Amino acid sequence: EVEDDPKVTLEAKDLWDQFHKFGTEMVITKSGRRMFPPFKVRVSGLDKKAKYILLMDIVAADDCRYKFHNSRWMVAGKADPEMPKRMYIHPDSPATGEQWMSKVVSFHKLKLTNNISDKHGFLRPSLPQTILNSMHKYQPRFHIVRANDILKLPYSTFRTYVFSETDFI
Repeated sequence: EVEDDPKVTLEAKDLWDQFHKFGTEMVITKSGRRMFPPFKVRVSGLDKKAKYILLMDIVAADDCRYKFHNSRWMVAGKADPEMPKRMYIHPDSPATGEQWMSKVVSFHKLKLTNNISDKHGFLRPSLPQTILNSMHKYQPRFHIVRANDILKLPYSTFRTYVFSETDFI
């Protein structure tokens, strides 16, 4: 088995940095809204022949609720209870390291919703949604799993990458 040493870089980092400076805001709607900027990365250092599953999730960045007051975000109390968290598996998974390294890995189809009754998002590539609370701060995370079958995910080692400049309210 070839050792791998994955490196991940954020695409459009300059754009993320500009948004981050002011505090990135994402619009969350009942029907679901795509992230802007979209979450895209480049991956290197994978074993070309091995299969990998690439995925992302979005987790609470802190345990606060926020309000917009006097032109800025302020803490307004404790966070609401967490929504059930979902992993968004990139639809090209599983694919070889060579395939992943040859292109930008984009999660632009993922939609953010606050619709608790949405039962479809998990593992349904046609409608990838993650349920979030409005007025809360979140951190996207990217994961690489060396596995040739999605059913092996629960037993696999996740390598997790966080780009702090992608957090948002």
